[in-house]
Amino acid sequence: METTSSIALSRQSGLQRQMDIVANKIANMNTNGFKGEGIMFVQHLVKSPGGGTLSGVKLAYVRDIATVTDHSEGPVERTGNPLDLSIAGDGFFVVQTDNGDRYTRNGRFKLDTDGQLVTQQGNPVMSSGNSPFFFSPEDTEIVISRDGTISTNNGELGKIKLVRFDNLQILAHSPGGLFSSEEKPKENDGDADNGKVSQIMQGTLEGSNIKPIFEMAKMIEINRKYDGIRTFMTREDERMRAMIKEMGTQA
Repeated sequence: METTSSIALSRQSGLQRQMDIVANKIANMNTNGFKGEGIMFVQHLVKSPGGGTLSGVKLAYVRDIATVTDHSEGPVERTGNPLDLSIAGDGFFVVQTDNGDRYTRNGRFKLDTDGQLVTQQGNPVMSSGNSPFFFSPEDTEIVISRDGTISTNNGELGKIKLVRFDNLQILAHSPGGLFSSEEKPKENDGDADNGKVSQIMQGTLEGSNIKPIFEMAKMIEINRKYDGIRTFMTREDERMRAMIKEMGTQA
C-alpha cells in the first residue's frame, strides 16, 4: 500500500501542477501577447524491494521538472489605435520597471499624464537610446514606422527599442505579462547569417497564443484523471483495511 500510494501521489502531484498551468492559460486567454506554458515530466524507475526475479520489478514514479514556454506568435488584430503595436518576428519591446528592464510582446501602449509612452501598468517604453519617450500636447499625427521610428507633426522623437534572444527558454515570466532574463539580449539589427529583423506594425495588437477550446478540454481530462486516482487510492485503502481486519480475526 505504501508503494502504491507513493506512485499514485506522484501522479496526482503532476496533475495538480498541470491543472495550475492550464488554469493560468485560460485566465490569460484574452491577455495581449501572452505566451502559454507546458510542463516537462521525468519518469523515475526503481527496483521493487519485493521483486522476485533477477532484475526485480521496476516501479515508475512521475515528477515534473520544468516548465516550457510556447513562444509562437498569437493572432494579430487590427485596432486602428496609433499607440497599439505588434511585432512581426521574434523580437520584444523593452520596458523599464522598478526591478530593471523587462521584455514584452504586449504592445498596448498609452500616454500617461506627463505625455510619456507607457504600458497599461505605467512602465515606460524604452527607445534605442535607452531613454523613455515624451510627447508634448502639440504632438499630433503619431506615425510609427516598421523599424520603430516614432514621428509626429513636429518631427522624429526616436526609435522604439526592439531586442531578441537566441534561446527564448531563458526568459522567465514576471508579473504583468512581462519577461525577465539574466542574459543580455541582442539588438534588433539583423544577423550576418540569417538576417533576422523584427518589424513593428502600427494600429495592431498581438493576441494570446492560447487556444481556449483545447485548454478547456485538457482541464476536463486532467480533472477526470485526478478523480480516477483519488478513487483508486480510496479503494486501495479500503482493501488494506479489510485485509488487516481479516488477519486480526484469524489471529
